[in-house]
Amino acid sequence: MPVRLKINGKDISADVDTRTTLLDLLRERLQLTGSKKGCDHGQCGACTVLVNGRRINSCLSLAVVHDGEEITTIEGLANGEQLHPMQAAFVEHDGFQCGYCTPGQICSAVACVKEGHAKSDDEIREWMSGNLCRCGAYPNIVDAIKDAVAKNA
Repeated sequence: MPVRLKINGKDISADVDTRTTLLDLLRERLQLTGSKKGCDHGQCGACTVLVNGRRINSCLSLAVVHDGEEITTIEGLANGEQLHPMQAAFVEHDGFQCGYCTPGQICSAVACVKEGHAKSDDEIREWMSGNLCRCGAYPNIVDAIKDAVAKNA
């Protein structure tokens, strides 16, 4: 089935099997490998991307459902060589250890802030709870989100 998407600001057309997940389209067909396949069940958040500015688990969403929509992956957040403020904050606060969950964490954090759910540590923890970090970098992730909010207020 044909699908048209705007991915990271670029118009993309592809023919996909109707069973193809958005994650598999991004990773396997379009070579956008920043979004990770963690659990493949929507439980870890490693595959989080933004669809029309809203965060979703791309492993649970079929690509054909998003025909005509705007997708932003971790690769699309930076402006050329200039990191997105959230990416820069994660680097500055060491908001990652192994880095596997980091693309999903950052995409989710961008949405969390945009949704207005970054007013306190507890609120950030609650609204980021769908993104798991096996390394336990949670305090640094919270600090990074708070710093990105403070610097861009």
